Amino acid sequence: MADLYALLIGVDCYMPNSLPDGSYYKNLSGCVRDINHVEAFLKDFPKVPENRILKLTASPSPENEKIPLESPNKLPTRTNMIAAFRKLGEMAPENSLVYIHYSGHGGRAKTVFPDIKGTNEIDEGLVPTDIGTSEGQYLRDLELAQLLQELVAKKLVITLVLDCCHAGGETRGEAEIRGMNVEDNKPLQASFQPVAEPEVLVKLWHSLTEGESRGLKAGGVPESNDYVLLAACRQNEFAFEFPFNRATKEKNGALTYWILDTLKQPFSGQTYKDLFDRLNAKIHSQFPSQTPVLLGEGNRKIFGADYGEIVFAVDVMKVESNEKGEPQAWLAIGQANGVSKGAEFAIYPLGTTDLTKKEDRIAIATIIQRGGSQSLCRLQPIAGKTRQVEQGDRAVQISASINLVRTVSLIPPNDPALLAIAKALPGNGWVEVSADGAGIDYIVSINDKGEYEICDSGDRLLKNISPPAKITDPQAPAKVIKRLVHLAKYKATLEIDNVDTDSPLSGKLAVAWLGTSDTYDTGDPIPKKEKLTKFVDPNKPTVKVGEYVFLSIRNDSIQTLNIAVLNLDAEWAIEQILPSNKNEFFITLEAGREKILPLKPILDEKDDSGENTVKVFGTLDAANYRVLELPSLDEPLPSGRGGRGGGNPLAALLGAIDDEQPINRSLTVAASPSTEWTTKQLIMTIVKASN
Repeated sequence: MADLYALLIGVDCYMPNSLPDGSYYKNLSGCVRDINHVEAFLKDFPKVPENRILKLTASPSPENEKIPLESPNKLPTRTNMIAAFRKLGEMAPENSLVYIHYSGHGGRAKTVFPDIKGTNEIDEGLVPTDIGTSEGQYLRDLELAQLLQELVAKKLVITLVLDCCHAGGETRGEAEIRGMNVEDNKPLQASFQPVAEPEVLVKLWHSLTEGESRGLKAGGVPESNDYVLLAACRQNEFAFEFPFNRATKEKNGALTYWILDTLKQPFSGQTYKDLFDRLNAKIHSQFPSQTPVLLGEGNRKIFGADYGEIVFAVDVMKVESNEKGEPQAWLAIGQANGVSKGAEFAIYPLGTTDLTKKEDRIAIATIIQRGGSQSLCRLQPIAGKTRQVEQGDRAVQISASINLVRTVSLIPPNDPALLAIAKALPGNGWVEVSADGAGIDYIVSINDKGEYEICDSGDRLLKNISPPAKITDPQAPAKVIKRLVHLAKYKATLEIDNVDTDSPLSGKLAVAWLGTSDTYDTGDPIPKKEKLTKFVDPNKPTVKVGEYVFLSIRNDSIQTLNIAVLNLDAEWAIEQILPSNKNEFFITLEAGREKILPLKPILDEKDDSGENTVKVFGTLDAANYRVLELPSLDEPLPSGRGGRGGGNPLAALLGAIDDEQPINRSLTVAASPSTEWTTKQLIMTIVKASN
């Protein structure tokens, strides 16, 4: 902790600041207090010496609220903020820990980098105290990224907290919003100088738009794994400050308040992902229009350079009691994730990294009321456990509810090798032997080589299931069942659909393949649509290995949608390819906006072709589709993820359809969570270049 350095910036006072359209940034009342509380914490707990803390604040004068109390060299102007970032880099020796915390307004403006970002794009940035003066300008996102990269180049271990927003809006009750609902077109002054030369910023932008993924490679997502970033909200949302201290009525930023509250009660090995899980539950349950964001090295330990394991599970968002005083909890999972009423989850305390140990469970949660992305559960405490369920605890699904279970037919049923399958099947939670031969999903039989084979319901042999399981192998029945469970989860995700045609989101998510390019490379500007090579058969789009294919995702609704994209490949794997950053669950796509995603196809060396399904989800609320990810068949699930919950929340929708009719038919439209989400999927065939 002796090697920790900090830069703290808080802006309550905004000088006379009328923007060109007459709007202005109103003064805030909790930002400087945030910074003072963070400073006190750093001095008290990590024991950071005062001479290692740089601080810029703007506090309104009691005599004139548009005049700050601090001296000019201590004010968070754009010039002073840039100088402070660079001074921090000069102060901190190599491998030191650096903590940067900003509390204030966030702003959006027409980009000043059209040659880099594009003519119609915007810049997001931090709003300095002097934004309303003739020389006042934002510290823009690309400039902030450059300043951070300069610190990264000095081998500093960086954590950045941004308690601000860019969406703006009206004050609601006692809560204030840190932002303004205006896209600023304030002209630049002749004296404006970006933080680096254009060629440096171009190179940085290209490096930030690179991404990697298995099967398909996503590009164009600005992100970095060189540091941890905790942001108060998505770019279209609100960041609130609120009087959490009910006695003094003093306000703090919600993000800052819950960060400090969590850090004051740490547990061993706490990572930034652990911190995020708790503050996300605390903030989003109180302020539904504020969803915090974690980017970068989420598995890095707090105030440290070491790494822990990231545990992906479902967050407990809220704990309450019903009218009888019985405990209940809201889990961050719902219809859009494919779960249904009756699904059961094991609850583990926040900080638990091994979610396979039954002895660590503190309660069982059963869904009694399902929403689009959150569900109400009945809690059944586990005998002998004194620890109560709290916000931020983790839940993993432990069995599939009845409508998710897949049926298998064993042919011939009396074969001793198949009887071994039937004997081992009970208890897996996903697959059972068909009792009457109806509604079969899979057929298991034995070929003339003495090998188990798995076919679909039409008796077609499923591809890419290898190596063969020999009936002479005593482990073969367990391997076959493991494969059947994997296939059941894969199929459940494939079948997730929203069939509510009366939903306001129905038909509002437009998804299409635009074409291919053999000249595009990661970091290049997205080609114009007319420059792309069209498909020979648009009904059966095919792309060659070595080419890029471009996916268009357009939000035609009047509401902002949170977008996630899954790739379901021919090796029976499921991977989320947008966002590519493993700490993000979705990107935000505003009404009328389009996202074009360049994807690079990859084939297994043994295959000449393969069929991938790309599934796009759009939700009004936050939803976590990473719980649907699966490795390739027979590959082990990653450690530290609880075996994906011992029954990963993969499932067909309660309300999934057969050929004609949704099971959810009796739900009333007004109460249906189907109004909160939508999904589309496309198929792409990948072939080798020689084909």
